[in-house]
Amino acid sequence: MAIKLRLVLMNFLQFFIWGSWLISLGNYMGGSLNFSGLQIGSVYTTMGVASLFMPGLMGIVADRWLNAERVLGMCHIIGAAFLIYASTLHDFGPFYVAILLHSFFYMPTIALNNAVSYAVLEKNNCDIVKEFPPIRVWGTVGFVLAMWTVDICGFTQSPLQLYVSAGAGLFLGLYSFTMPAVVPAVVGGKKSISSALGLDAFVLFKQKRMAVFFLFAMLLGAALQITNAFGGPFLDDFKSVYPDSFAVQHPNLLLSVSQISETLFILSIPFFLSRFGIKKIMLFSMLAWVLRFALFGIGNPDDRLWLLVLSMVIYGMAFDFFNISGSLFVEREADVRIRSSAQGLFMIMCNGVGAFIGGLASGWVVDHFTVNGIKDWQSIWFTFAVYALVLAVTFPFVFKEKK
Repeated sequence: MAIKLRLVLMNFLQFFIWGSWLISLGNYMGGSLNFSGLQIGSVYTTMGVASLFMPGLMGIVADRWLNAERVLGMCHIIGAAFLIYASTLHDFGPFYVAILLHSFFYMPTIALNNAVSYAVLEKNNCDIVKEFPPIRVWGTVGFVLAMWTVDICGFTQSPLQLYVSAGAGLFLGLYSFTMPAVVPAVVGGKKSISSALGLDAFVLFKQKRMAVFFLFAMLLGAALQITNAFGGPFLDDFKSVYPDSFAVQHPNLLLSVSQISETLFILSIPFFLSRFGIKKIMLFSMLAWVLRFALFGIGNPDDRLWLLVLSMVIYGMAFDFFNISGSLFVEREADVRIRSSAQGLFMIMCNGVGAFIGGLASGWVVDHFTVNGIKDWQSIWFTFAVYALVLAVTFPFVFKEKK
């Protein structure tokens, strides 16, 4: 098999694993397991906790001792085992620990997948900037296809979604061992623990502009976690009113429009970033989050289904314009000696601290607006919309972009 096709398959499976449960697990926990909103949010914080240190630690292992493709394979196999274990659990405590342990081994594979892809392309004399994006987009295709598979098979309220993910994880774990060898020197040589964890980049906090940027990146990372955790349960709650509607019957198919939109907005980033700059791009993202939540608040799966679809489309701008553009901004602003650490710090703030805060805070809000088991979703989504609006109003006054 041509090396590019092999990388396409690797990236496809990498995100198929995640897409199998990330969006629908909230349905399973809230429905079949009867977890509270705070408990659901807490389970989603496990990815944030893992992102604080595990990608850096596994990066050290791949940089110093083991081939990156072997570390990638072992992480996927171990992560799959914890998913299978989680599928057998019904109590919150053990289930939380199982998903936490899975996150410890899955979250590092995102960076390891990129490291292996870059090294293999470089070894084959390929232009990484030109060749990798068309390969990486298949990861999003895998994520969407996984959501569709779980939805069409009727697994959104079932632990079988975890088996789908674990099966793909075991396959990718074994497949990773067949990839071309990526010895430590190829991936990037030795790094200190502080560099791998992004600690060297904390010097950027001495610049007020960068400190403000990282703070808002963290707060937007919290917004992302809200829809990951509660988009599915929100649609599922309409089953008593609109039981035969498409959105209730196939929630993952509707939610997958968000990921499809994401791939399209990625292509628009170079135009918007060069024309408007990072300050306006971040502001666009915040306003998009306001619309994302507000449209959820006023939409329904029947006569207002189009509002829900519009919310899914807007998600592409909300996510890409802070996540992808923010990463490019950090790459441009950081000194060449701390670029890797700066990217690690950006991931910690968005996917680590931000995800942890978003998971807990969103769970608290959902529980606050739940009375006798009935959730006031309109108040919930409007609360999140106000949160994003406060960010949008505040950001232009506190962030100063270099001319």
